Amino acid sequence: MTVQSVLYANSPEDVRRAAEAAFNSLERAMAAGVVSGWDYRLGDCAPSPTLPDEVVAEIGRSAVEAGGRSDVEFFAANLGSAAGHNRLAARSDADVLLFLNPDARMAPDAVESLVRALRSDVGVVEARQVPLDHPKDYEPGTGDTSWASTACAVTPRELFERVGGFDSETFFLYGDDVDYSWRVRLEGLRVLFEPAAAVFHDKRLLVDASWPTTPAERYYSAEASLMLAWKYSYSERVEQLLEVFRTSDVEFLERAGRAFDSRRAAGDLPSPLDPEHTVARFIGDHYAQHRF
Repeated sequence: MTVQSVLYANSPEDVRRAAEAAFNSLERAMAAGVVSGWDYRLGDCAPSPTLPDEVVAEIGRSAVEAGGRSDVEFFAANLGSAAGHNRLAARSDADVLLFLNPDARMAPDAVESLVRALRSDVGVVEARQVPLDHPKDYEPGTGDTSWASTACAVTPRELFERVGGFDSETFFLYGDDVDYSWRVRLEGLRVLFEPAAAVFHDKRLLVDASWPTTPAERYYSAEASLMLAWKYSYSERVEQLLEVFRTSDVEFLERAGRAFDSRRAAGDLPSPLDPEHTVARFIGDHYAQHRF
């Protein structure tokens, strides 16, 4: 197994604690016989190295003590999440890839639960995020869901390579996991939510029950909404979103609309998929039915 995270000026302490939790979970999975070996790879997109040398050394020592190995690759460029994960995955020869947010801490049995759920008819399995679970719906009993968040998720490396990995030409930061999940489903495989696999992802609600977002989150989420609608053959939705963005008087929405228009004029958009709309779901501003 390869566990991989993409960094961008994260707190070194958060990264260290995430690594410690991952190593505990991997060690337990090895003891249970569901993982035979593992490596832990960090890819750094920041302008200067995110981790001090002493933290890199500490993570390396801890990995060896837990029965694995780790390394940090400084990309010297902001590749974004999709391209960063693709580069890390290209260096792996493991059977299974586990994508993990660099500030997410896995429960001791998380790796074991995720791998056990990765059966022959399953392409992606995601963990349950605590304290705030993602609100998208899933089928009780089976765990089938529209798409899997790669805050913490596993997929076979062979499948990842077969479908072309994350679409980094289309998605820089958000939407890449939705797109990957839908392409996996187009292969006839299932996408599962595994509630037994818990991962702590620090999200805190505002008084209106929403959670705060950064400017980058807002912009790239808006950009991804257009790209997903285009790529999955919802042309009417594309035009509806563009009209809303252009008349919104909101800077990041207007900018996302202009970026899409520029790419369309240049012929730089992905070829549309799924014209029969067999996998993609657009429900309001979401890509699945939400439970809350």
